[in-house]
Amino acid sequence: MGIWASKHVEETLTHSHEFHMACNSIYEDSVSLCQHLFPGILPYQLSDASNRLHQKLKSSLSLIQKWVPLPPSQVQIDRALKKIEIEKGNGCETLTLTLDEFKALEVELFRDAVVFNAGKMVLQRVPIGIGIIWGLGIGTGVKGGLMRKAMAVYSVGVAGSVYLSLSG
Repeated sequence: MGIWASKHVEETLTHSHEFHMACNSIYEDSVSLCQHLFPGILPYQLSDASNRLHQKLKSSLSLIQKWVPLPPSQVQIDRALKKIEIEKGNGCETLTLTLDEFKALEVELFRDAVVFNAGKMVLQRVPIGIGIIWGLGIGTGVKGGLMRKAMAVYSVGVAGSVYLSLSG
């Protein structure tokens, strides 16, 4: 979908009260599960934490409900983990994520999922609509220039409607 859509989704997530409350709750639960032996979330806890966050956000955040039907996979989590910067010297030899790092990871993870699924939606809708316009144009005898303009307007309209729906 592009960088504008990505930034738009990122801003929606980072300014969402529901997102921050859910991240805080799941972070605290994850740290408690390790009985506070570590100063943050361990990498092996990320899959479960992301799944629980998806469940919470799916019921409270329309952006996630509409564009992220399934919880993130381990591959998506690993990819997002590589993209964020994790401070190594947090007082523990074991790699752990602070609350801010966990939130950054989840923003990265859900932003990528939303943008990917929105792009997929555009790629599904545009060819179908263009095929219909082309078929109607041929059937009615409309000239090629007008059909090309109609196809371009339709494509921009679909991309615009998907982009506008990313506001959540």
